[in-house]
Amino acid sequence: MRLLPAQPCVLCGAESHAGICCAACTADLPLLNAPHCPVCALPTPDGSVCGECLKQQPPFDHTVAAFSYSFPLDKLVQALKFRERLILVDFLADALAQRVTIHPNHIVAMPLHPARLRERGFNQSLLLARRIARQLDIPLLADVCERVRNTPPQSSLPWKERDKNMRQAFTCKADTDVRGKHIAIVDDVMTTGASTGELARALKQAGAREVSVWVVARTMPRKQ
Repeated sequence: MRLLPAQPCVLCGAESHAGICCAACTADLPLLNAPHCPVCALPTPDGSVCGECLKQQPPFDHTVAAFSYSFPLDKLVQALKFRERLILVDFLADALAQRVTIHPNHIVAMPLHPARLRERGFNQSLLLARRIARQLDIPLLADVCERVRNTPPQSSLPWKERDKNMRQAFTCKADTDVRGKHIAIVDDVMTTGASTGELARALKQAGAREVSVWVVARTMPRKQ
């Protein structure tokens, strides 16, 4: 078997012939394999719908997550998002695509506000969505949804304020590509579900029949 040329592992710096991460670091990545709620992807004892989702169904219907948002996966997401390590896009997108079992009609990416996009220079969610769309042969709707409010970053706010921060942050065109269709939202991380929930609400207001959320990583509850 022909080995790939050695390159430094993006996590530990050791030589890797297996890709951007060495075999040891890849084995340490926190795959989301434990039973979890199919709606919000938080842990449940037997993989059933959690109590919170039974009590109040989120605007989205399903969640697929490849990893839990913990070390060392969190370092990869942060490197992509804040340090422009675009080499990570394919690695993270492919890990998420491998978890998808039900194919929707279309994919949309979590949009950035134009001001934030100018500041950052790219939308990591759109880059992930483009790769996943190619891998799974699902049409990407790149301009159906817009972020119309330039909200403060969710990571800068207490959890309890994040829902309020995202209210009416998105608009989606009510056209035939959305109406009556199953749409999947692609994003990098889900924490409280406020952003994806608000975008899912806008998609349903535009006529979407069903909305799934696909994220690279899901933040787990804090340990008591």
